[in-house]
Amino acid sequence: MQTPHFTKLSAAGVLITLGIVFGDIGTSPLYTFQTIIKEGGRADAFLVLGAISCVFWTLTLQTTFKYILITLQADNRGEGGIFSLYALVRRYGKRLAIPAIIGAGTLLADGIITPPISVTSAIEGLGLVPALSKDFVPGHDLIIGIVIGIILLLFFFQQFGTNVVGAAFGPVMLIWFLMLGVLGFIQVAHYPIIIKALNPMYAWDLLSQHPKGFWLLGAVFLCTTGAEALYSDLGHCGRKNIQASWILVKLTLVLNYLGQGAWVLTRPQGYDFNAINPFFAIVPHAMLLPAIGIATLATIIASQALISGSFTLISEAISMSFWPRVTVKFPSNIRGQIYIPSINWLLCLGCIAVTLYFKTSEAMTAAYGFSITVAMLMTTYLMYYFMRYKKHWPLWIVVIIICVFVTVEGSFFVTNAVKLLKRLFFLVFEVGLIFTMYIWYRARKITNRYLNFVNLQDYMPMLKAVSSDQGIPKFSTHLIYLTKANNSKQIEERIIHSILSRKPKRADVYWFIHIERTDAPYTMEYAVEKLEDGKVIRLEFRIGFRIPPKVNVLFRKAVEEMIERKEIDITSKYESLGNFKLPADFQFVLIERFLSYNNILSKVESFILSSYFTISDLALSDAKAFGLDTSETRIEKIPLIVNPLTNVHLERVDM
Repeated sequence: MQTPHFTKLSAAGVLITLGIVFGDIGTSPLYTFQTIIKEGGRADAFLVLGAISCVFWTLTLQTTFKYILITLQADNRGEGGIFSLYALVRRYGKRLAIPAIIGAGTLLADGIITPPISVTSAIEGLGLVPALSKDFVPGHDLIIGIVIGIILLLFFFQQFGTNVVGAAFGPVMLIWFLMLGVLGFIQVAHYPIIIKALNPMYAWDLLSQHPKGFWLLGAVFLCTTGAEALYSDLGHCGRKNIQASWILVKLTLVLNYLGQGAWVLTRPQGYDFNAINPFFAIVPHAMLLPAIGIATLATIIASQALISGSFTLISEAISMSFWPRVTVKFPSNIRGQIYIPSINWLLCLGCIAVTLYFKTSEAMTAAYGFSITVAMLMTTYLMYYFMRYKKHWPLWIVVIIICVFVTVEGSFFVTNAVKLLKRLFFLVFEVGLIFTMYIWYRARKITNRYLNFVNLQDYMPMLKAVSSDQGIPKFSTHLIYLTKANNSKQIEERIIHSILSRKPKRADVYWFIHIERTDAPYTMEYAVEKLEDGKVIRLEFRIGFRIPPKVNVLFRKAVEEMIERKEIDITSKYESLGNFKLPADFQFVLIERFLSYNNILSKVESFILSSYFTISDLALSDAKAFGLDTSETRIEKIPLIVNPLTNVHLERVDM
């Protein structure tokens, strides 16, 4: 059973949305304003008012306008995210897979810094407690140990699902956002003039007149790093719930940033802000420990949302042939909740390495944000095709919207590009993810190009003859092949070769199964076509890109329904077993390819295909990926010959 989703606007839906969607962007006040102050070099009214103005208008243009109002309209039957967007627009451009791959890879790569930076920022707040100030110094081994312990526990519990603790996410995040708003409002009430910071002129003055003006946007960008998650989590909560809850979230975020600015401007002249985080400074001393506790819970929830989003992203990549098949588990009965062990522990190791390498949240912010700006630009690129060809908006409106997006994100990209030297640590991770996706995508294109299809009707007499030939040992009563032929009148030449050549495979019934991955996320349909009554049957499964293709389960279900409709009889054909009404045997045959030495390939194709088959050896086998029992499955290996070696000059000599 699948639990109903809170996709319609409701109080419960808004509460769930707070817990799932806004964790990342909701915890940004922990470090954003502190980073701007330190990079700005001086905590005067010019910097503070300009910084808050930049933050407010970034949240307005980037988060509210781009994601809340525009991008959430790219609704792929309730689902969002860059692969859902790609599925909507891929027919409108030949190379749209490239921005989808880059966007997904960079989003995953920068994800390994979100849990460490969020949790570290919260734990470092303990240093403001007088009794703990000596031990909880940023970069101290105790803080690093606590952060790593929290990260390990977080990733360890992924295998059990989040349906139990998930119920508490919404209430905890509601408390967190209310705390943000109240703390900020108290400071604003003491210094109401800070509200003038919402005037965009202060942002313009800061960017144009401050010595580091434009480059401060790299720090400002930290306030909106979670915006991409709003779209990725569309399927969990629904557009209306996200849009409604954003009103509360943005209000409390803006109040908190205003409150931090008000606190800074009310400090005496010469006040040292170097070791101070304005976020914790505005918390009343008596409430400091509870506030740190809530902040820590909020950062854990933000990390959980990011991890779940990574699992979903990789699951979609597998379904759309952008990622090698890996083990995907379903720890609960909640639709869309999945667990991918390999990705889980890869992210875990990455988060621990980030914590050990950077040690402090301040050092992490110096390397944060570059990849997310790339991911946002890739989303913008795909959104052009969505607005122009799916929504059919006038070209001039689309151009204006895209220009706004590109101007804002282009500025953030340039200012974050200087962080590249500080984030060389991430480069291997990012390149590895994008490389894997690109190689898998390109190699599949190449190998599919060399698939040879033949007319199935031409071979139907041979299939019937082999099936009736008692001189050939029976291979299986029911023989099943997976076919990539979209047309039921065609079949791969290699399948015909497998059945008829060398040792022919005699069977009473030949089944050909074709799986079509739909652009819709949760399609579950099938059709039956009897190509030769009682001898050759084709099953067509239409499966959504978020549904794992468990062929064994799907095939069994289809056969059961066909038996109920009296379309087939699977009683054993062996007389001794048929008398006892025992079911017949079924045998799957999977054909796997390896790269033949009999090829003349260009350096590029050779590299792509060699990398592809190397990665294939590390990935799940087709049998496991399609959920086939090994006792019912036979694997056949055939060489892939892309460009056969010709003009072999061999001279015969007499002995």
